[in-house]
Amino acid sequence: MKTSVKSAVRLTFLCLCGIVFCYFIYIFVDNAWNGVFVDWFTHTFVATYDQTDPNTGKLMLVQEIRWSYLKTFLKDIFFAGTIFLILLVYLISRLHARKQVRHTISRTSSMIHSYMDHDIDSAEIFPAGYAEVANQMVQLKTEMQRHEQVMREENSRKNDLITYLAHDLKTPLTSIIGYLSLLDEAPDMPPEQKAKYVHITLDKAIRLEKLINEFFEITRYNLQQILLEKETIDLSYMLIQMTDEFYPILNAHGNTAELHVEENLMLYGDSEKLARVFNNILKNAVAYSYPGTPVEVWAKSIGEQAVISFCNKGKTIPQQKLDSLFEKFFRLDDARTTNTGGAGLGLSIAKEIITLHGGTITAESENELTAFRVSLPLR
Repeated sequence: MKTSVKSAVRLTFLCLCGIVFCYFIYIFVDNAWNGVFVDWFTHTFVATYDQTDPNTGKLMLVQEIRWSYLKTFLKDIFFAGTIFLILLVYLISRLHARKQVRHTISRTSSMIHSYMDHDIDSAEIFPAGYAEVANQMVQLKTEMQRHEQVMREENSRKNDLITYLAHDLKTPLTSIIGYLSLLDEAPDMPPEQKAKYVHITLDKAIRLEKLINEFFEITRYNLQQILLEKETIDLSYMLIQMTDEFYPILNAHGNTAELHVEENLMLYGDSEKLARVFNNILKNAVAYSYPGTPVEVWAKSIGEQAVISFCNKGKTIPQQKLDSLFEKFFRLDDARTTNTGGAGLGLSIAKEIITLHGGTITAESENELTAFRVSLPLR
């Protein structure tokens, strides 16, 4: 309301200034040009002729204003002045609006910077008229803080993992060098003892290879850009073949695989990438299953989706860890002696691949039963 009053007063003042300016221009031009305006007015709007005075009978010079000409001229001036005034008001309004917009943008930018750079309540920065902007900035700041927290936790887990791997690389390497030195220094060692040392050295070498592969997995993840090469896939055959390939791992752990797969279940996707997803999930299912329990694999079509479930019986995963399963560098078992931990990238990569396919992946764990569910579009 105050802004409107100020604008009206300013516009009135400008109009008065324009009228005064025009008046002084008229005085200056008429005097400087020796009455040229009066001459023009007389020539255009005044009729001059001779007339006999009825009283004296003498000729006299008579001048009369041509009111029809003057009315037409004044009408034209009125319309021209009205158009000019409208254009003037329009231009002034546009300029004023632009100035107000620049001022509003500058003020809003200043408030946003103050709010984002300091830990201040939004009500202390944004006035009542900026309620919508305040709500948007609160949501944006909350989301940014959440992402920053996730990044900090991810970097912390990554640094912890690298520290753990770097420390543990020394242990198998030291053992390998030690046992090989013993074998080199004692060529006449009894065959039984030599075989024992060779076996221990091989175990340590395998452990070292696994740790180096984890380092490589971290580097590869940081550099990779996942690209899909889609084709029609026989999902039923893929799952059957994969569980067959997992037989040695399942058998070594005392587990079995139970398949409940719909026949001729076809979908459109990247077979290599999806095989990697199912491989990671099965690996986790075996690693965290109780010995002697089955790992169940279910697959069926529901509407336009293919739903694949992997269920295993094992220790219940706490909800706070369940929520972080698909985050980068998150590992269920942080113990250094574990052989099942890996770099904590398998499920994170799996989620990225499923998301690129337009699907979803979730995990549930309750009453010592853990289930991973993957949903993928059939087409």
